Amino acid sequence: MNAVVGVDVGGTFTDIVLISHGEITSKKVASTEDQSEGVIRGIQAACEEAGLSPNAISEFSHAMTVSTNALLEGNGAKTALVTTAGFRDVLEIGRQTRPELYDLEAEKPTPLVERRNRYELPERTTVEGESTPPDSAALDDLVAQLASEGFESVAVSFLHSYIDPTNEQRVADRLADELDVPVSPSHDVLNEFREYERTSTATVDAYVTPAIDSYLGRLTDRAAELGLPAPQIMQSNGGIAGADEIRDDAVQTVLSGPAAGVVGAHGAATALDAAADFDGFVTFDMGGTSSDVSLIRGGDVERTTDNEVGGYPIRVPMVDVNTVGAGGGSIAWVDSGGALRVGPQSSGAEPGPACYGHGGTKPTVTDANLVLGYINEEATLGGNLELDVEAAVGALEELAEEAGLDSAREAARGVFRIANTNMTRAIRSMTVERGHDPREFGLVAFGGAGPMHAVALATELNIGAVIVPPVSGVLSAYGLLAADESYDAVQTHKTPLEEATADELARVSDGLVAELPVSPDREAVSVERSADLRYQGQSFELTVDARSDCDTDALKAAFEAKHERVYGYTAEEPIEVVNLRATAAIPRTVPNTDGSTDSVETVGEQTAVFDGVEYTTPIYQRPTTAGTTVSGPAILEQDESTIVVPPAWEAIGQENGSLILTEQ
Repeated sequence: MNAVVGVDVGGTFTDIVLISHGEITSKKVASTEDQSEGVIRGIQAACEEAGLSPNAISEFSHAMTVSTNALLEGNGAKTALVTTAGFRDVLEIGRQTRPELYDLEAEKPTPLVERRNRYELPERTTVEGESTPPDSAALDDLVAQLASEGFESVAVSFLHSYIDPTNEQRVADRLADELDVPVSPSHDVLNEFREYERTSTATVDAYVTPAIDSYLGRLTDRAAELGLPAPQIMQSNGGIAGADEIRDDAVQTVLSGPAAGVVGAHGAATALDAAADFDGFVTFDMGGTSSDVSLIRGGDVERTTDNEVGGYPIRVPMVDVNTVGAGGGSIAWVDSGGALRVGPQSSGAEPGPACYGHGGTKPTVTDANLVLGYINEEATLGGNLELDVEAAVGALEELAEEAGLDSAREAARGVFRIANTNMTRAIRSMTVERGHDPREFGLVAFGGAGPMHAVALATELNIGAVIVPPVSGVLSAYGLLAADESYDAVQTHKTPLEEATADELARVSDGLVAELPVSPDREAVSVERSADLRYQGQSFELTVDARSDCDTDALKAAFEAKHERVYGYTAEEPIEVVNLRATAAIPRTVPNTDGSTDSVETVGEQTAVFDGVEYTTPIYQRPTTAGTTVSGPAILEQDESTIVVPPAWEAIGQENGSLILTEQ
């Protein structure tokens, strides 16, 4: 196999992993406003270090934050929404749930499409499938009005279009032909019932499509100029898809970056000889701007179709990730009550933490880690960034004075502990609050700052083992190379299970398989079928595997087993089929690599602070040979990240190149 490259864009850094002839080259470069510039710059730097021409690369996989940034920053396309007459305000009304149950002044996110840009059209499809076509004169007027307003994108969401999309497709085709802008019909984006969620998902797709289309166009052109293949893009579901497919389905990218990291963590965790000793794994990805937490259970990544980004419901399949604003660049500050706080504001790539020497003056988590001795003062981040210790101390001294603390080191301890508390809360929400005991899990730590904080989090949660994968500092980029090519399809088909026939369900399921943009006859493709079921009267569903013949007894048994596992009981109530799903996957294989070292190389030593006590702490190059043991306190350096081994802990090398940290 020729060389392959994976590139993950984060809020602060862009990570690159290049594999050629069994050797890994990794790089971190600063993320750029136009992400494609940083991507190409990073690939060029990796190729130069590896002594490789870019045109030798046969696969280019990519994860990005373009759509996420558009949603969170509110700078997506000027979007119009066309709805059935009487349903203009579905985005505004939403559900009865409030962000804070007891906060009488809690505010929901501002709709992506303001009311004056939401248009009604007389038409109707009933839940029984009876249809009244759109009023022709009203449609003519609508086209003229939309054309005069200069919209960049349009979402179309009609009542019950998941049952019969004829009206919605007719209007979408007309708007696409005459307005020459992207149009997102809801039945194409999410062919499910629930008007609010379907309308919200279609609106998000329309809102981010122009940005994704423009970005992928620029990136593809720049890649071609460099001799690179067209990029394959990480989707929120943890699978790769071609750039052309993504440009037509932009909503699939809203969790592109976090999904890549979880895929990489899954590969490392399940390859451990000791994997069976754990009930599952918590994945912990701490980057420069935020930290992402997810779960691996039953040997697979946890996924969901019930998720929000920026407060906007998006019901496409996603890796189940909880994100908090706590990263290496998170800024420490003092609130009006004199309490020390950390984040969610970040210093970003520019100016970055004070210790980067790029003009940043505000103290960050990275500055605190440097002052506490967890980062080698002589290190150069990314191979070229020398750290300014005095600037970090100065920023933390100012914070200490404002917070009434004695020294920069005391302020650094406070910043470290508060950041850990924020991240611990995120892990609890994914484990304890869902009925999982974190003590039975392993903690997989990665990202530029994850292995520095991992043991402190594990101690707080009574997790007995921390797993640090190979290339942990750029694991999201590595995970891109391990992700399967994947596509999803869904169709609402509401029917009581006891009245449904296997032939009826199989017919709908076969239709979904036929919709997938990959031939089932293609070599190595696998197709998985599933169904969303619930007890009649329940509000939401559980997804269970379905056989190709859609046997109803097997569906009932699978649903009852999952309901017992998730909720702790089953009921003597009728079961209802709600949605049928199909997923096509084409496995991809990461080239073999050999980065083992035969000895632990000492880099130096410095003073590090653990629980308020100073220790003379040796600094080593990270060991990669199986069986190699390093006892704490120790700092283990590797390209793009640092691992902190506190006193009374030790790190042991594993066969797959990971380290397992446990208490001695």
